[in-house]
This record gives sequence, C-alpha cells and structure tokens, in this order.
Amino acid sequence: MSFKTSIVAVSLALAFSAQASTITKDNGAYVGDNQNSITAGENGSVLLQDVHLIQKLQRFARERIPERVVHARGTGAHGVFVSSGDFSELTIADPFEGAGKETPVFVRFSTVVHSKGSPESLRDPRGFATKFYTDEGNWDLVGNNLPVFFIRDAIKFPDMVHSLKPSPVTNLQDPNRFFDFFSHNPSATHMLAQLYSNLGTPASYREMDGFGVHAYKWINDQGDVKYVKFHWQSQQGINSLRPTELAKVQGEDFNHLTSDLYKEIEDGNFPKWDLYVKVLSPSELVELDYNGLDATKIWLDVPETKVGTMTLNKVPDNFFQESEQSAFAPSNLISGIEPSEDRLLQGRVFSYADTQLYRLGANLSQLPINAAKSNISNYNQDGLGNQGNTRSDINYEPSRHVELNENARSRAVETDLAGTVQQVAIKEQRNFYQAGVFYRDLSPQDKSDLITNLSGDLGKVKDDGIKHTMLSFFYKADNDFGRRLTQAVNGDIDRVKIMASSL
Repeated sequence: MSFKTSIVAVSLALAFSAQASTITKDNGAYVGDNQNSITAGENGSVLLQDVHLIQKLQRFARERIPERVVHARGTGAHGVFVSSGDFSELTIADPFEGAGKETPVFVRFSTVVHSKGSPESLRDPRGFATKFYTDEGNWDLVGNNLPVFFIRDAIKFPDMVHSLKPSPVTNLQDPNRFFDFFSHNPSATHMLAQLYSNLGTPASYREMDGFGVHAYKWINDQGDVKYVKFHWQSQQGINSLRPTELAKVQGEDFNHLTSDLYKEIEDGNFPKWDLYVKVLSPSELVELDYNGLDATKIWLDVPETKVGTMTLNKVPDNFFQESEQSAFAPSNLISGIEPSEDRLLQGRVFSYADTQLYRLGANLSQLPINAAKSNISNYNQDGLGNQGNTRSDINYEPSRHVELNENARSRAVETDLAGTVQQVAIKEQRNFYQAGVFYRDLSPQDKSDLITNLSGDLGKVKDDGIKHTMLSFFYKADNDFGRRLTQAVNGDIDRVKIMASSL
C-alpha cells in the first residue's frame, strides 16, 4: 500500500468514525458546537439563526405528551402467552386455536387514580392491561387487579374519576369528596370493600391477580355465543402490604412495584400468570340471581377453565417509547371476541380508544409498541405522525382496480333484541350482598386490616350524613362489617341500623 493510499484509508476511517459518533440535529445534519449558543459578538444577543439551540428548546418543551387521566403511573414488560389447549369449540380467537400456540404480549401495570410521579405504595386499583400481538391483529385485554368496579354505567365514569382526583380548588385528594359521590352510588360498596382490603396495596406486581372485570362474548366457527370472564392467576401467589408495612415501603422505595418487577425479570426470575375463563351460555347468564353483565358483580360459583399461561421475560428498552406510548383499548378486538352488553364496557369501547387518539394522535397504531405484527390493509390516511408509504392512487373501497376482501368470519354475531329504547337503571342491582360475601371470606387479620384501612379515610369525612350513609351500606353488606367500622369512626350504630333497614 502506497503512502498516499494509506493516508486516504486513514482519512476514510476517521470520516466513518466521525459519522458514526458525531451528534446531529433532527434532520441528520452535524452539530458544530453543542456547548455554546450563536451570539452577536461576545456580549451580544443570541441569534434566531441558531437552529440547533431552537430545536433543542422546542423538543425539550415537547418531551411530555398529555398524561393519562387515569392509569398515569405505569410499568410495562414484554412476554409470551402460550395456549394450554384447543378451544376452538368456544372461540375462533387466534391465541386459543391450539395447544402450545405462542402469542407475543406486552403488559402494562398501573395505578388508576394517582398521577404519573406518585408513590406506587398508595392505595389504588391496579391496572392489568395485556396486548396480544396475534396473527390476526392486536387484542387488548384491559382490566384491573380487582374483579369488580365502582360503577356499572359509563355515564358515571367522569364523575367518579373527578371525585377521586384532587380537588380543583386545593389540588388535594379528599375523602370528603369521593365519599360524597359514593354515598349516592351504593353500587360501589363491593369495590370499596375490595379496594380497602390489603388487595388495594399489592406488595408486588408479580404477586397479584388480574381480571378482565367485564363479560365478553366468545364466538366459535358456527356462530355460537358464550359469555366469558377472564382471570389472570399469579403463579407467584398474592402478596399485599398490611397497614403497618406501608410507611416502611414508602420510606425505602416509592417505586417498589417497578423495582421489584424489573429486578426479577433481569435476574431471570420470569413471572407467570395462568389465564382462566369462566364460561356461561346466554341462557345460563339470564338464570343468575343478579345481572351477569353488571361490572360490580363477580360470577359466583361458576367454575374456571385454564386456557393458557403468560410469562413476562423482558423489560422495555425505553420507558417512553414502549410503556408510556403503549395504547390499550377494549375496542382492540379480534375475530372470535366481542364486547358484551355490559353498559360500562360499552362506554369503555369508545372512551379508551378516543383518549389514546387524543394523547398520541391518529397514527398511534404505527408506533412500534402498538403496531400489529399482522398485515394492515385499509385506507385510513394522513394525520400527524403518519409513517406509511402509500403509493397507490386508490385510497377508497370498493374499487375495480384494487380488491380488498372481507372476512365473513369476522362479521358481528347476530344478537336478539327486545324492548324499547330506554334510559333507566338495570334491574336486580343487589348492591350490597357480594360485598358481604367478600368480607366474610376474609381471614380475621384481613378483616381487621380492612377496618383499619377504610376507617382511616371514612373517619376524615366531616359531613355526618355522608359518613352514616356509607356506614349503612357496609352494615347492609354485613352486620359485623358495619358494626366494627361504625365503632372505628365513632358513628352511631343505632342510626346506621335504621338507615340500613330502608335500603
């Protein structure tokens, strides 16, 4: 090699090295100085032409997308779901088509009410949202770690969340506000009993169950319909924080749920959950002595069938790009799964997809964490952040030039309708009895902890009418529950009994 040739080779090597490591602007152009702004002389003003400075400030000001109104504090992980059998007699849904069928998943755990930077030890329902990247598109199973919810109709969802969020005046969360709301909504009694038990403060995301909460429809190839409820059962068991443990955890690590999950995954201790379903035919659903489509109810004494196991085995490479930009919605369904007539679910089918469009834009499904691994063929176009590569002049359907076929298996199942258009509450509300069932199933220690947890907030309520209304709800659910709680908050048990007798 000549001296001249070697010089050229060294120059090319240096150029390649510089190209590989040199800082650039967003358009790919090199940055000449990332330490000093361009000024008009030593003591002059900064110039508008310093596009690198302006771009850095612009991008910095836009680093935060709107925080989720609910489920703002979240933690994600990747994994795989493996079907435990062939369940095609129940559903044509892709993940359940055969034993051993593997489906990639992304799970986002979260707190519901509290803000993005809040301690993970605060009492709150925990979101348990799973995105299945199936061969026929993405399916989102969006649930919580508790099997029921506060309300049964989506029209009350904004009011409920407003009451639980901080005051618009003081910016403080206030039991006087949310118990005021719940005193008018006895449907919340069951959920409040669950939430104020130790289940409301899980010790680990790995050590809690998950529930789809709502009933869904499973449809097989013959068009037969079954109603199902989903339950993620932790193979690690359930472990919750008792009242005496909360302060210690908050002092040691207010990110304890994320820290634990990530440490265990990185150490190779991959957490697993078995997915179970409860299955009812339409006739069996109607025969229940409560409304089986009521999200405040559990399907009592209905056996569960295991349909698969999920393993989480990888933490996200980047929190924002994956956990924060992940978008879950109950409307993300695949063939073989439809929403039931559950009034809360019907509203969530719209609202969750809509809030993600607001946060992330019309093309949120093109983000890698949300993108389906199957082929996408439609004529949705343009919009902020569109990363497509549309080359065809045909952006409408039908067309004689490009044919997009429909799949008859994916048509909506036919459902018989009866009655009139109405705006009335459901029948068979039975607001209290399952809260009583839950209380009586608790151990003596868990009952005492529930009284401690619930009285801590209910005891702060200043309005005597609100406090005694809530006490009457819990007394109606179970006399011992109501009596002990009344004593803990210095209520009038005779008044509570009278109020409960009229419910």
